[in-house]
Amino acid sequence: MSAVDGAPVPMTAKRRGAQLAMLAFAVLIVMGAYASVGVGLDGKIPSGMLTYGLGLGALMLAAYLVLARFAPWGDPLLLPLVTLVNGIGIVMIYRIEHSGKLGAGANATTQLMWTALGVVMFSATLIVLKDQRALQRMTYTAGFVAVVLLAIPAVLPGKFSEVQGAKIWIKFGGFSIQPGEFAKLALVVFFAGYLVAKRDVLALAGRRLLFIDLPRARDLGPVLITWAFAIATLIVEKDLGTSLLLFGTFIAMLYIATQRTSWVLIGILLFVGGAILAGMAFSHVEARFNVWLHAEDPTLYDAGGGSYQLMQGLFAIGSGGILGTGLGLGHPQNIPLSFSDFIFPATGEELGLTGLMAILMVYALIVQRGLRTALAARDPFSKLLAGGLSFILAWQVFIIIGGVTRLIPLTGLVTPFMSAGGSALLANWILIAVLVRMSDGARRPPPQAIQDEGLTQVMQR
Repeated sequence: MSAVDGAPVPMTAKRRGAQLAMLAFAVLIVMGAYASVGVGLDGKIPSGMLTYGLGLGALMLAAYLVLARFAPWGDPLLLPLVTLVNGIGIVMIYRIEHSGKLGAGANATTQLMWTALGVVMFSATLIVLKDQRALQRMTYTAGFVAVVLLAIPAVLPGKFSEVQGAKIWIKFGGFSIQPGEFAKLALVVFFAGYLVAKRDVLALAGRRLLFIDLPRARDLGPVLITWAFAIATLIVEKDLGTSLLLFGTFIAMLYIATQRTSWVLIGILLFVGGAILAGMAFSHVEARFNVWLHAEDPTLYDAGGGSYQLMQGLFAIGSGGILGTGLGLGHPQNIPLSFSDFIFPATGEELGLTGLMAILMVYALIVQRGLRTALAARDPFSKLLAGGLSFILAWQVFIIIGGVTRLIPLTGLVTPFMSAGGSALLANWILIAVLVRMSDGARRPPPQAIQDEGLTQVMQR
């Protein structure tokens, strides 16, 4: 096959073998962690280790085969890295499940099923999305879809949309979904398409203040509209996490498109100012800041107050020390929502600072591969889209970890690929599929280079 006839160009056997070996290594690490949990809990290897291990391995093999067929030049590290962090999440959920502290319907088997559905979404995205540039034609459609997805929970009655004070869900019967997780992907597509079309105008400088070239006043419209939408999300849906994620992503992509530091400074001032005003005017926003600033306050530190889970998470990380207590030997039952919002502190107690740094390194590598794809992309839209998707993943990790470590206020976001639940997991698998598709286009060599490589291999034989 060749690139001329439109069929996928196959990778060399050596490259395919290396990618498959890394994928197998990631699955083996997960199986080893699963075995360690069983030994820590009961002194023996759990009977379901092979079931979970083979199940995860089969899913990732299927994802690999789809990737090899439909995106053969896609980044070879993305799938193994995501497999590792997703698998560690399943292991921690299994461990927390045996502490008796999981939420309704949340367990390792369910999470493995959500992972299977995530792999299906990953595969379907690669099969259907043959060229990411087609998304540029859907710029305003994506923006409309994102607004609708974010607005639906706000207009629904609380019994159909509210969980722990935040109106970010759609609940009917036993089914629930968080549409904002999918809205963030549509928003990145919209931002990328809009900024590609308007970046020359937005890059124009107005007056100079000190060492910064300020943008023209007439160009502040998109930033003010996005800021107002983010603050409205914070006020109406009581969702600080999505609000911060939305506005931060837009400002980052605006900076990528224009290379102007002034946009970043304006964005920071707008969001901080809006959040402070919202905290003064609305009690639920004020409560978030009080928990952050006064977590040790006895009036807040109780099972019904917001600071209880924050302090228990900090205690868990502290008790884990450098190397941790060991898998299965911690006390995640003491941390509310340890399977969801606070899975990172629960992991830190048992794996220690060393384990947490390793997990953060995996996230950093995923983001680095995404940014590398952005640099290698051959058109402005793909560069912005890859940069935006990479940033939104990195930003989400920062927001959730900053919240549970008291660096910033708690936001209610979940740790990507690790926390129990389906909405975030499915959306993030789609995100990875789009990055793989873009890396395939960026890394694929021209037809002549492929022919030369094939001829060299034949001569070597």
